[in-house]
Amino acid sequence: MGTWRERSLPVVVGVDGSSSALDAVRWAAREAARREVPLRLISAFGWSEARHVGDPGFGGHHRETLLGITQDAVTAAAKTAAEAAPGVELSEEVVDGFPVPVLMAASHHAGLLVIGDRGLGGFSSLLVGSIAIGLAAHAECPVVVVRGEGSADAGPVVVGVDGSPFSEAALEFAFEAASARKASLIAVHAWTDTVLEAAAAPLLDWDAIEADEARLLAERLAGWGEQYPDVDVRRVVVRDRHAHALIEQATDTAAQLVVVGSHGRGSAIGLLLGSVSHAVLHHSPCPVAVVRAEPSPAGP
Repeated sequence: MGTWRERSLPVVVGVDGSSSALDAVRWAAREAARREVPLRLISAFGWSEARHVGDPGFGGHHRETLLGITQDAVTAAAKTAAEAAPGVELSEEVVDGFPVPVLMAASHHAGLLVIGDRGLGGFSSLLVGSIAIGLAAHAECPVVVVRGEGSADAGPVVVGVDGSPFSEAALEFAFEAASARKASLIAVHAWTDTVLEAAAAPLLDWDAIEADEARLLAERLAGWGEQYPDVDVRRVVVRDRHAHALIEQATDTAAQLVVVGSHGRGSAIGLLLGSVSHAVLHHSPCPVAVVRAEPSPAGP
């Protein structure tokens, strides 16, 4: 079991005063209560003393006003968290700096990092396009982007399995999440024939290929059922694009969480996030957990 999965580590949630951030706070508070760990509410306060052409020169008074607004947002978030999970241990922090580096630093001592899908500055496309992708690819713990109406704690957990050893981290996270929620787990393995020559397609035994893909999924799931006998697992093998298959399963089953790995069969973190996790982050009907595979002892 990987060291980042220490169950005693706190849940960290990014706060910026937006409604999206408050949705993330509610989700994070309930998750911290399930894990019986503290919840850290962190808001980044970026302020530069540098002057530039056209600077109106508001100075220290303006800085203190903005700092007060930031502190008020954290206080309001703490009240929201306490209402969502009475009794959960809370800490409120306003940290000098900008969202990505501040939350990246916090992830070194966190079991989970939670952010909203339209917050941390209020730029939805920026979050999904760069901030969430950057945090998901490089944070030292799993990252959950909270999206979807209500983000209810009901429905199955959906996990993507791409057939690589790096899926193990996502599988472990998904089984733990399903067990803690007393939810079923849907393991989705999608495969496509896009790399094949069109002329060769009619000559292929598609039933045999699908059977091979089903065996691959069974191999990846082997052993997890013994570790989590309380989790009911449904296997889905489909000839489709991976992101589309995950989104479709999450939508059709009213899933409460989708889990994807951030390092898979392309061996390039950025490429995988761009093709699968990025699409899921944009279109999932529910919160998305992005789990970065830990390097092996021989790795970097």
